Amino acid sequence: MDHAHGRDRAVSARLVRVLVTLALPICAAAAVACTSPRDTAPAGETIGLVPVALPDLSRAEASLQRDLRERHAAIAARAQGGEASQDLGAAYGDLGSRLMAAGFLDAAGSAFLNAQALAPDDMRWPYLRAHALRLQGESARAIPFFERALQIQPDDVPALIWLATSHIDQGEPEAAEPFLVTALMLQPDSLAALFGLGRVALTRRDYQRAVDHFEKALALDPRAAAVHYPLAMAYRGLGDGDKADAHLRLRAPGALTPPDPHLEQLGDFARTATSYEIDGVRALDAGRWNDAAAHFRKGIAIAPATPSLRLNLGTALALAGDERAALEQFDEAIRLSPGYARAHYTSGILLESIGRDQEALDRFAAAVRFDSTLLAARLGLADALRRTGRLDASLAHYQEIVRIDPAASQARFGHAMALVRLGRYQEARAVLVEAMTAHPDQPGFAHAFARLLASAPDERVRDGRRALALVQPLVQGGGIAVAETMAMAQAETGNYEEAAAWQRDAIAAARESGRADLARQMADNLTLYERGQPCRTPWRDDDPVHFPRTSLDRAPQGG
Repeated sequence: MDHAHGRDRAVSARLVRVLVTLALPICAAAAVACTSPRDTAPAGETIGLVPVALPDLSRAEASLQRDLRERHAAIAARAQGGEASQDLGAAYGDLGSRLMAAGFLDAAGSAFLNAQALAPDDMRWPYLRAHALRLQGESARAIPFFERALQIQPDDVPALIWLATSHIDQGEPEAAEPFLVTALMLQPDSLAALFGLGRVALTRRDYQRAVDHFEKALALDPRAAAVHYPLAMAYRGLGDGDKADAHLRLRAPGALTPPDPHLEQLGDFARTATSYEIDGVRALDAGRWNDAAAHFRKGIAIAPATPSLRLNLGTALALAGDERAALEQFDEAIRLSPGYARAHYTSGILLESIGRDQEALDRFAAAVRFDSTLLAARLGLADALRRTGRLDASLAHYQEIVRIDPAASQARFGHAMALVRLGRYQEARAVLVEAMTAHPDQPGFAHAFARLLASAPDERVRDGRRALALVQPLVQGGGIAVAETMAMAQAETGNYEEAAAWQRDAIAAARESGRADLARQMADNLTLYERGQPCRTPWRDDDPVHFPRTSLDRAPQGG
């Protein structure tokens, strides 16, 4: 019996190694060759190691200063003497861990590079190097180091999930999936793996599978508040508005991160900036804004120059309602790291939420300038340009997003609405037709297309019969806007009595929902129909569809 169990475990270990090896790119086999020039720093004087310079320790506790200086001096003497052993590699790794725990991420990264060079079979050093980069806002550069860690230890669940998360954050869900599948095979109750697989399914518009993964995660932990927003989006994709709204009311920002003994061991050196940040991110993911802020403040007290701590504290403060203090932290993160794209992006979200549109636009533009792959920032920039009337400028950004990520449905919709505002109705029609093909499960495109067909001023675009055919399946549970579109389509086909009846129903629904202002606006179209005239205004200039804003709870957290 014991022998059989041992054989099963051996087979499983071999299977995991095969799965992970197949998923890793070829360049992972030579991690040094795949790193960026910044990761292959100039060689040291004797044995090809990169210099590890101690940072300014003046704000660290006296005992920590003394410990770091003594360890650094001892290692430097050994390296200068030409030693190139695994023991020296472990010493570099230990120094890097202590530096990282204290929040000195640049110096820690250099120490981890030397540890990896001297002890190439120890997965901890590339793994911790990857996290040091991630905490500095450089997830893309972290990927080769996560890959190297997994090449050494393919069954490490946290490494599998963090690598997958990095790929998802870079807009590469296909690359992420095999690592998440392997993580779930190794740990079937992993909330973080289920969450990641749900995100992958969502980007593929496989809404039912996304729901299955997210619901399973919630069943395992009903307190996992970060699941509610993507789950709501999945239900919306399935056309279940009631469940989508229910989960939206419970939404909270962030992601689900795996329990991580490699990072938690850093806390053995002391309660440090990194350990406080880890605790803060967990509190943020759980929706405990004040607790999260308290953790981040403790981390900042130890390592005040860590940009990710400032970004995360600002996010917690903003979600708790202290917008002024949040902006101060975002600004400090940017001062400390001017190229920190996520800080520019997140501060842009907050600025637009308080009506400072031009400043928000500038922050989104900076985020795109510093990281052109951050598609959420580019979408924020495109929406801000459209919202502030710079419609022509928004078009190129919407198009670039769709070119990079054809699954970016929000960009397709924004593109179409910008063209509508510009009066370029034929182009808007073409964009909506393409969007309906790309996103057949998203009824919002069929609704927008029906409205354009029913009421565009350009007669070459209008097609009342097709508009009716598109809107009729959407009427059940479609709400006020769909009823108004049905009225437009009826009027375009000459059924003015039907159009007036639908418009009266929409007006009554608006009043019942407390939207007397909307009801008054909708009365203009009712007058047209009662006079036997069609509508030639698809969307009013003040329609909310023209003023998109990004919610802060959709901003990335965690470093």
